[in-house]
Amino acid sequence: MATLLYRLGRASLRRRRLVVAVWLVVLVGLGIAAATLKGPTASNFTMPGTESQQALDLLAERFPAASGATGTIAVKAPADGQLTTPEGQSVVKGVVQEASTLPGVVGAVDPYQSQAITPNGRYALIQVQFATGGDEVTPEQREAYEKVGAQAEAQGWQIAPGGEVLNSEPEVGSTEALGVLVAAIVLIVTFGSLVAAGMTMLNALIGVGVGMAGLFALSGTVQLTSTAPILALMLGLAVGIDYSLFITSRHRQHLLEGLTPEEAVGRAVGTAGSAVLFAGATVVIALAGLAVVGIPFLTVMGLAAAGTVSVAVLVAITLAPALLGFAGRRVLPRRLRKAAPATETVETVEAAPAAEDRSGFGFRWARWVTRLRIPVILVGLLGLGLLALPAQDMRIALPDASTAPVGSPARTSADLIREGFGPGFTGRLAVVVTSDSAQDTAAAVPQVAALIQRTDGVLAVAPPQLDPTGRTALLGVIPKSGPTDAATETLVHDIRDRVGSVGNAEVLLTGVTAIGIDVSEKLSAAMPVYLLLVVGLSILLLMLVFRSILVPVKAALGFLLTVAATFGITVAVFQQGHLASLVGLDSPAPLISFLPILLIGILFGLAMDYEVFLVSRMREDFVHGDTARQATINGMGHGARVVTAAALIMMSVFGGFVFLDDPVIKSMGFALAIGVAIDAFVVRMTIVPAVMSLLNTRAWWLPRWLDRALPNVDIEGEGLRAHLDKQPVNV
Repeated sequence: MATLLYRLGRASLRRRRLVVAVWLVVLVGLGIAAATLKGPTASNFTMPGTESQQALDLLAERFPAASGATGTIAVKAPADGQLTTPEGQSVVKGVVQEASTLPGVVGAVDPYQSQAITPNGRYALIQVQFATGGDEVTPEQREAYEKVGAQAEAQGWQIAPGGEVLNSEPEVGSTEALGVLVAAIVLIVTFGSLVAAGMTMLNALIGVGVGMAGLFALSGTVQLTSTAPILALMLGLAVGIDYSLFITSRHRQHLLEGLTPEEAVGRAVGTAGSAVLFAGATVVIALAGLAVVGIPFLTVMGLAAAGTVSVAVLVAITLAPALLGFAGRRVLPRRLRKAAPATETVETVEAAPAAEDRSGFGFRWARWVTRLRIPVILVGLLGLGLLALPAQDMRIALPDASTAPVGSPARTSADLIREGFGPGFTGRLAVVVTSDSAQDTAAAVPQVAALIQRTDGVLAVAPPQLDPTGRTALLGVIPKSGPTDAATETLVHDIRDRVGSVGNAEVLLTGVTAIGIDVSEKLSAAMPVYLLLVVGLSILLLMLVFRSILVPVKAALGFLLTVAATFGITVAVFQQGHLASLVGLDSPAPLISFLPILLIGILFGLAMDYEVFLVSRMREDFVHGDTARQATINGMGHGARVVTAAALIMMSVFGGFVFLDDPVIKSMGFALAIGVAIDAFVVRMTIVPAVMSLLNTRAWWLPRWLDRALPNVDIEGEGLRAHLDKQPVNV
């Protein structure tokens, strides 16, 4: 593989104008396709095979008028009792009339008829039924809905439209650019060259542009969740910068050794490019592996992110060499351009390398860690264990309006409903009663309502709505607790146990709250299986790369430590609310349902990235005669600077998304940034060299029969060196 990539790197530099032109054509072509073929994203989460989804499908078939998106307008009068006065009734009925005539609205329910008025006569709820689902509501319809009640507000009333119809796509704004800016600064400091930093950033941005354009071009035929493009952008930027950083760093090293730019880039792509290809493949496999969970929206998210990572790998091993060809020796700092021997005619002969400087921080850190290896391991394990403790209390759920940013229409409405009616009114449940005859349905509805009303945790059961045939009825159920409370989850199961079968009718429980509970439970059940799959995969892949048994096991255990500590910190901040103000979090809540399993997949790939980059150099020096301890020190000494820069860049890019208002994206950016920091600095650069030093030569043990059975992927470039040794010398 290294030899093939070596040839690819040299060919890309030789034909750099063609390579750049091809990528620009691809970028422009996909950009045009994205602009013309882009489809809407979905903000809802469907879960085939669950009772809640079955009920929604049944409503769409038999009771389409009740299957569209719903809105709830919260009304607050200036004073108690004002809703019962003739003037107050006139104001409320005016709002009902205005809402019922909005574009896309089927009708609005008068709160005086539904009795949705508080005993003190100050709060009321107006239910609004839209003809289409939330994802099909147009921006114009949503904007008109948000402006309902302007005349009443001018009279001192508070009108707050809310409900699922306000679910919209999170916007990516200027705050994420801060992360990119910090990444650019890290590149400049690392390289000491504006040319090298700018070229690396340009390379990554072109890759992200191609990946995102391709994703949006497909969105017309494949339904994307609103968070899928954000995740793809987040990962594409981070790995795109890191992969180009690895190759550029190795290229500069070869230039300083006296190689021509063409030979230097060939060897950089052959060695560092092999690590990039392997690391990218692990990320892609882990993300694509989300499909085995069997959850459609998670599959789409994983494949979307995997696509952008694949593009980042291709860009790194083709476009980066081409751009390095244009940059020439300007990728080196000015002070090193004259110091480095300029061998413009030498193809395969290396200048005698200068004496290696082993006084850098990476070498000093490695010597300190290996000398104090046992205390370092114990402190590292104890520290990560303590950080992981909050993870045992982790709860997951789909977000509700109570976690929306303060001041947003959805949050204002939810807060007003909670203030006047209680938390249960923000997470209503819906019970569908259906049969083959109107008589059976009519007989079952009173029994179902009575059973539900007697269930602990139920506040009220609304009168049934019947479809035109009378065969399907819809009952609203108001819990006493909020949508993401543990008590509501218990209530959902209790209701299903009580009304699973009544007479000759089928009874199904659904609603946004029930869907969220079903999604969370299915994801919780799938997480251990997926974690086992990822850990097993990491052991097999690293066994293939490092020709060892203990190194892969150590890497997998380190990955588990990273995941546990990351879960613990994320739970402490986002669920328990510790230091929540530092990340701009208004209301602590359970973690978004798909965050844990998504975090496992992404961190797995990134962890293997740093593992390969550091440990491959250790193995390379050990194979070439160094002692196991010295090889460990050399691997850390050579890789620490680049891995530090790569981790800081990823943390910056992920951290930039913490500044978004959307709590889902905020938690994803935070968890990924923390996970990268823990894995890079605590696990890979501290615990790993300490453990490698403790294992000594045993770290590289592999049974002979297994060594013969495993194919040689040549990450370290041993085959490439043998190939170059056979080449004729050209001067």
